[in-house]
Amino acid sequence: MQEHTGTSRQMAGLLPGVLVAVLLAAAAAPASAKDYTVGDSSGWTTGVDYTAWARGKTFNIGDTLLFQYTSAGHSVVEVSEADHTSCSAANPLRSYKDGTTIVTLTRPGTRYFICGSTGHCGAGMKLTVTVASLSGSATGGTRLAKPSSSDADPTTTTTRTTSATSGATTGGWAPRAATWLLFFAAVGALL
Repeated sequence: MQEHTGTSRQMAGLLPGVLVAVLLAAAAAPASAKDYTVGDSSGWTTGVDYTAWARGKTFNIGDTLLFQYTSAGHSVVEVSEADHTSCSAANPLRSYKDGTTIVTLTRPGTRYFICGSTGHCGAGMKLTVTVASLSGSATGGTRLAKPSSSDADPTTTTTRTTSATSGATTGGWAPRAATWLLFFAAVGALL
């Protein structure tokens, strides 16, 4: 019985260190998310080569795509690969017409976006984004910036400063702040 109590105390002594390590890892993860303004300073409009824009970018889970456009003339429609290829908005997975759309990339795989206005997709307003798995990397991608996304996870609207050269910024402050608050609460409880 005495040996069991000693083992329990040793395990209890390890628990705070393990908890701190887990919380530190969780706090670091959101800080690496990037926000991409689709088309950089041009935004989501005709006359932009979105294939070239996405080339060389690595999109990861947690990154966001910000589509900025005039809602009177454009839209963002997430479609299947077949509808992307044929520029058909007839079977949208998601559709946005608000002028500022934020899409959070929540799972690995390829996502397809087009403009639903007649002729715009055929004129090049289409984007393919490949989101890397947790263990690998992928290039191409988009990230929307509005809570209008009907993706599996809810999104939030945040204000972020975008770099004019890369179109990417670090993730929003709210998820990091919540993680740090959780971290300090856990550490405080241990002391």
